[in-house]
Amino acid sequence: MSNTAAAPATQVRSVVVEREIAHPPEKIWRALTQPHLIQEWLMKSDFKPVVGHDFKFSADWGSVDCQVVTVEPNRTLSYTWGAYGLESVVTWTLTPISTGTHLRMEQSGFRPDQQQAYGGAKVGWARFFASLEQVLARPG
Repeated sequence: MSNTAAAPATQVRSVVVEREIAHPPEKIWRALTQPHLIQEWLMKSDFKPVVGHDFKFSADWGSVDCQVVTVEPNRTLSYTWGAYGLESVVTWTLTPISTGTHLRMEQSGFRPDQQQAYGGAKVGWARFFASLEQVLARPG
């Protein structure tokens, strides 16, 4: 069997959220990488922006096991995101624009049988982004 004819069961999907945010990449980077700020818009964590660092996001419903994959300060951050059978990767991309920063988040790795997780992620990330924007709107 050739690799060109992938069966539908092997197709994975991604959740993508993009926003133009009126803040410089450095400020957004802090909100993405400092645990006390991450807790305000996402979840409690023991995150460190160090490649290979294992960490957890914790919430009242459970936790997410993660490992840092990529760290390019003020530009790119990615980490694995594993919970309830979902093995995915979250990638943040920060691109400077004239009005601030174009922020893109992609969570990839949803299998076709993970429709509930996919739907939950679409709703969840929209909420997380709204909370992130509130954190960023504060002076500092």
